[in-house]
Amino acid sequence: MCNTTAGSLREQASLRQADQQRLEIGHCIEQGDLLHALVPQLVAAQAAAVPGALAVMQGKLSLTYRELDQRANRLAHFLQSLGVGPDVVVGLYLDRSLALIAGALAILKAGGAYLPLDPSHPKERLIVMLKDAKTSILVTGHGMVEALPEHPEHVVALDSEGRLPFTQSSEAPIPRARRENLAYVIYTSGSTGQPKGVEISHGALLNLVCWHQRAFRITPDDRASQLSALGFDAAVWELWPYLTAGASVHLSDGVAMNDPEAVRDWLIFQKISICFLATPLAERVMTLEWPKKARLRVLLTGADTLHHYPPRKLPFQLVNNYGPTECTVLATSGTVPPNEHPHRLPSIGSPIDNVQVYILNEGMRQAPIGEFGEIYIGGAGLACGYRNQPDLTAERFVPDPFSSEPGAHLFRTGDLGCYLTDGQIAFLGRVDEQVKIRGFRIEPAEIVKVLDEHPAVQASTVVAREVEPGDKRLVAYFVPAAKAQPTHTELRNFIAARVPEYMVPATFVKLEALPLNPSGKVDRTGLPAPNAENTLRDSSFVAPRTPIEERLAAMLALLLDLDRVGVEDNFFLLGGHSLLGTQLIARVRDAFGVELSLRTLFDAPTVSKLSAQIEALLLAKLEAMSEEEAQLLANGTEPATAERLPE
Repeated sequence: MCNTTAGSLREQASLRQADQQRLEIGHCIEQGDLLHALVPQLVAAQAAAVPGALAVMQGKLSLTYRELDQRANRLAHFLQSLGVGPDVVVGLYLDRSLALIAGALAILKAGGAYLPLDPSHPKERLIVMLKDAKTSILVTGHGMVEALPEHPEHVVALDSEGRLPFTQSSEAPIPRARRENLAYVIYTSGSTGQPKGVEISHGALLNLVCWHQRAFRITPDDRASQLSALGFDAAVWELWPYLTAGASVHLSDGVAMNDPEAVRDWLIFQKISICFLATPLAERVMTLEWPKKARLRVLLTGADTLHHYPPRKLPFQLVNNYGPTECTVLATSGTVPPNEHPHRLPSIGSPIDNVQVYILNEGMRQAPIGEFGEIYIGGAGLACGYRNQPDLTAERFVPDPFSSEPGAHLFRTGDLGCYLTDGQIAFLGRVDEQVKIRGFRIEPAEIVKVLDEHPAVQASTVVAREVEPGDKRLVAYFVPAAKAQPTHTELRNFIAARVPEYMVPATFVKLEALPLNPSGKVDRTGLPAPNAENTLRDSSFVAPRTPIEERLAAMLALLLDLDRVGVEDNFFLLGGHSLLGTQLIARVRDAFGVELSLRTLFDAPTVSKLSAQIEALLLAKLEAMSEEEAQLLANGTEPATAERLPE
């Protein structure tokens, strides 16, 4: 009993000491003395205050704060001996592991910036990143570097728990980095097809950490998850706000990230109190049953458009976040309240501390509240620019016309949004996602919002697919809700009641799950082409029964870019519209020698009904022929005064 009481008192004293150190660090920040208040020093402060507290855990492996700090110190000393210092970029090529955390911390302690290299990415892409970053040092694991066709001059191999194979001092190295120096570089996809490196400073990272700890009241009792892909900047967010606050970080150990139930069960088993999940996964996890005693108190989400409000029964808070990599993970954040009948999509919240968000029109003037424009971001979270790409940096990081601070810039996001009357921001999609269909400009996000309101739809995305040059069609991909089996007509009518006809998707494709890229966003390049198996129909396939039905069905399949068309399939429900209708009429004229009206197509939109109309017109034409013309036709000779009838 006495030992337990003494241990408890020591723990309480350590926690008080940690709180006092945090206050002292906060005072340093306020006074501008940032040399001793950057992320690596904040982690060291926790190691000094609560050395035996759990810092990182993966499965049965774990590191205390003392162990993490000392292993990072040893590696940092060695990295400094190799020339690592301010603005020197060091590659970090490791699987998700304790070594990854120790390696990243060591690079920061050495004064350098870490470049995460996800081993799951194509090796050629990793080589491009290493060369573009001009990295001469690589921290990796035993036996991993052999998988790379090329590697930097210096390779430092750690074991799975972040240990070096030789002795180095465990004392803290002399701090070298300052607020303006680089903390990390993360590569994102570029419009040219080549990845571009985003440079983030220690000051920008520190702003994120301080805001996060204040906004979500992070304490040493918190248990945070690390589930994001290593090359995704959300992984930055999953580490440093917690390791600088004395909380523990729990790395996933084989949990299937495409299985929402498995993710839920892992979060419950690990007693996670705060977690980040990319939007598509978070929306699926929200629909599951959760025990009331689940320890999770905050579910953070972001990386894609949130289409659903949380159910009232969830035992945790849902927070939606928005921000490109160029703005240190996120720029806005907001709690999403339960709402059974939303009139709009959940907002992306409001700007975080020391970050400014402007909605600007084409003249760089601020759009009035409620009017959309492009989202521009400035302030403490702004990146330094793109590595070795000054022209692209100048194009995307433009002078800030609203700031009196010399050299202030805004990042032009390419995203559309508007300020709402309550100060929240509505996200309206990408400028470059806008498509033009039959002369109409369309924002696919607006259609997705409507489709996701249908109770039979769990998640969706809408893209424009080019059937032939100059002919684009809207295709809706959706994941049905549990046990739901919506029909084409049901979904089409639901959307048609809410948007103009030109915004109604031509085709609906049912998927088990939307494909995601490593950042957790919907991977539109991974969406399958519509085919007979995945395209939603209203009736089972009925094969053509007559020569006219066969020719007409083949004609429609070619026109609508489908594998096949059944005789009971509706032209308009397969994606047909008036413009395609006129093309069909012309093709019927060429093939059968009869003239249909557009009205006929509306009245007889199926192959069977349209074939009957064609047969009636052919019969009428035959009856109008003279006996001589009919005899010539019967003998296989085309009458001079009549079009040839189909065989």
